[in-house]
Amino acid sequence: MSRLLQGVIPIVAATFTSDGKLDEDSLQSLVRHLAQTGAAGLTLFGLATEFYKLTDAERRRMQTILLTETNRYPHVAGIISITDHSWEVAVARARAAEAEGADALMLLPPFFLAPSDSAILEHIRRVVGSVQIPVIVQYAPAQTGVRIGAELFLRLCDELPNLAYIKVETQPPGRYLSDLLERSGGRLQALVGYAGVQMPDALARGAAGVQPGCSFTEIYVALDRLFRCGDHVAMHGLHRRLLPYISYWMQGVELIIRAEKQILYRRGLIASAYCRHPAYVLDTAEEAQITQFLEEFAPFLQP
Repeated sequence: MSRLLQGVIPIVAATFTSDGKLDEDSLQSLVRHLAQTGAAGLTLFGLATEFYKLTDAERRRMQTILLTETNRYPHVAGIISITDHSWEVAVARARAAEAEGADALMLLPPFFLAPSDSAILEHIRRVVGSVQIPVIVQYAPAQTGVRIGAELFLRLCDELPNLAYIKVETQPPGRYLSDLLERSGGRLQALVGYAGVQMPDALARGAAGVQPGCSFTEIYVALDRLFRCGDHVAMHGLHRRLLPYISYWMQGVELIIRAEKQILYRRGLIASAYCRHPAYVLDTAEEAQITQFLEEFAPFLQP
């Protein structure tokens, strides 16, 4: 699994019909496309999946679709994000995902109503300890308002051998990531999110990979391959071209979700760009920006 969780591990978008219902056909075709992009794994129910707008029944169906497809590709890990605020609920959901064939989990620690450090630690301990597959803990203080010191993760990894990765989404992530990796002595690895805005720095500091959105996975795969083959000049050049777009879209979670959905739709990978409400509405300048992006990066985005 350590090998599988190296590289690009996109967060799969939630696919809806034009009237807001779950579009199972689009989800299945999207997952099949992503599995052939060179991605090392696919993650479901991250922020980019709009998990907070899904029913429990939809989550169960989407999970089945994703894991059925990823289980057909031995080189692609199927990862389920556990986002429940209560560890009693989160443990049940984690065990169900493991039983259905998930290769790993991503865990979003509780943040609603500012839980104490001890409550957060207990939540992580309970959920990670309830399964045997590797777990990525998502640390996103800007989105959750909760800050977790590296020492808490270091304490936990001593007692939880399957606590393998921390997804670092601090701004910037570099110093936190370096501190975590150095102090863990190899016991923990790190992934970086935030659309890969700081991807070159994170990889240079030792991050195992990146978890961006899924609408242009091919570009992230190209960046990762350039870095790993040692062509850092080309990697930085390609990232500089991408940076104006992703830094604009990452000004808001709902903004980048909308932009990614629009890109997926215009690429013909999903049947509708529908986002459940409340949702961001792109203006004409932002629509034109997406057109420019698709034209500039067309060589990477061929079907």
